[in-house]
Amino acid sequence: MTVQLATTTSAAITVADPQRVEDVLRRLSPRWTTQVVHTIAKYGPEMRVRDLTQHLPSVGQPFVSKRLATMHAAGLVVRDAEFDRTAPYRLTRQALTLGPVYRSLAQWSAENVAQGRWGREDRIEDALRRLQPLNTTKVVQLLSEEGATRFTRLAEAVGVKEQLMVPRLTQLQADGLVTRTGPRHGDPYTLTEAGRALGPVYAAIQRWDNRHSPSPTAPVPTAVRTLTDPAVARTAAALRRTAVPTALFSHAQQPRIPVAVVTASGPARGR
Repeated sequence: MTVQLATTTSAAITVADPQRVEDVLRRLSPRWTTQVVHTIAKYGPEMRVRDLTQHLPSVGQPFVSKRLATMHAAGLVVRDAEFDRTAPYRLTRQALTLGPVYRSLAQWSAENVAQGRWGREDRIEDALRRLQPLNTTKVVQLLSEEGATRFTRLAEAVGVKEQLMVPRLTQLQADGLVTRTGPRHGDPYTLTEAGRALGPVYAAIQRWDNRHSPSPTAPVPTAVRTLTDPAVARTAAALRRTAVPTALFSHAQQPRIPVAVVTASGPARGR
């Protein structure tokens, strides 16, 4: 049973798209984002900046405003501020479906990070801080696939210069995701138990991203008109042979201007 669970977890790590996973992590990781989402979900559905600040007294209104602006750009909150600069914020559909992602992060933290007097939101934000740095997902995936791996191989596979890979691996070790197989210089790197347990987290993030990513549209086949009637075909051929030369017109025919060009050349509308 343990072997099967480990295999399933490893498969979930390697199947995830590292770029999309890290994009999601970066959207969710800014400090206080989790607290804002939970506060609006609990006391909303709409909240103004001053109301949020009352529930987050340690943050302060300027920082709450700044974080809401970041979350708005990330597609997590929205507001009708066109006519009211003090309009309340509400969670988007994407933010309202973050439950499975937050649960997986909280569980991973509770089981793999040193215990302390942390609340659920603190654990989630700490987990996001550990997982969001650039190329973390790629390194975790590579070590999950190949096992113990030497430094030069890691740098080559991730596509990072060796001098930049050194601080990245140092941070991964400090975050408890990676360790070395021995104390000697050149000993390979491998995943810790915490690193090997990331499968459910990556799977939850991938499902959430898939749910909110537009599905690719199939190309629409171009209709081709064929002249099957012999009489119609002969008429079309005659018209082609007797086409009127452009020089016969008093004004030369102008090429048709695409609609997009006409629209772009018009005066810009103010927002």
